Amino acid sequence: MDRASAASPRLSRRTVVAVLGVVASGALLGAERVAAAPAARAAGSGLDDPAKKEIAMQLVSSAENSSLDWKAQYKYIEDIGDGRGYTAGIIGFCSGTGDMLDLVQLYTDRKPGNVLAKYLPALRRVNGSDSHSGLDPDYPKDWRKAAQDSAFQQAQNDERDRVYFNPAVAQGKTDGLRALGQFSYYDAIVMHGDGDDPTSFRNIRKRALRSAKPPAQGGDETTYLNAFLDARVWAMKQEEAHSDTSRVDTEQRVFLRKGNLDLNTPLDWKVYGDSYHIG
Repeated sequence: MDRASAASPRLSRRTVVAVLGVVASGALLGAERVAAAPAARAAGSGLDDPAKKEIAMQLVSSAENSSLDWKAQYKYIEDIGDGRGYTAGIIGFCSGTGDMLDLVQLYTDRKPGNVLAKYLPALRRVNGSDSHSGLDPDYPKDWRKAAQDSAFQQAQNDERDRVYFNPAVAQGKTDGLRALGQFSYYDAIVMHGDGDDPTSFRNIRKRALRSAKPPAQGGDETTYLNAFLDARVWAMKQEEAHSDTSRVDTEQRVFLRKGNLDLNTPLDWKVYGDSYHIG
């Protein structure tokens, strides 16, 4: 079932289609399946280059956790009051949007009897809501305990890549975008998911395509990315929890104005007024 149909519109902001990212190399998020221009693919390193991927993890962590130390977030868990129940881990897996359930199921498939396995029935029940029923009072404590296990850390990495990172990079390459554009897609799908609601990633992209073409369709990369970020800001302002758009305004647009389409270091930016630097 598409999780967007099981959740309220507010909850569906981070919903994901069940098949999203199953095949990392071939996943396409939009309806258009246009071959990327060879020249665009050859320019610079993609976001899946290990060094660029590390930068992407730090950029997202600066916005999600106010820290560049993304690996310190395996143990993170709290209810931030956004209607999605518990938010946890390196990418903000949520008990109310299904990605936390998928993560714990993967961990249990790999390591039966782990400390979180007993919560699977409760996670299935609360999916699509902000309820803690069957999770309190010990779930946060047990999450932090599981986060000390390298198997759980790897499961978080793998689910992040399967559901968010790999599909975003694949679509970015298909659109002929370099590392910055691929990151803009990744950051958008992390926040908004890829459900059917108007502010999902696919519909942000469709909104951008109404006013500009990506390089793979003969358009200018900077012009298209500005259109995409305009559409992203519109989507963020539709929900109070995401109304601060600094992760676009004082981060991604800073790189774009400098023409840093390959996300080359050094990088300097701000999120929520805090300054960050990657040398």
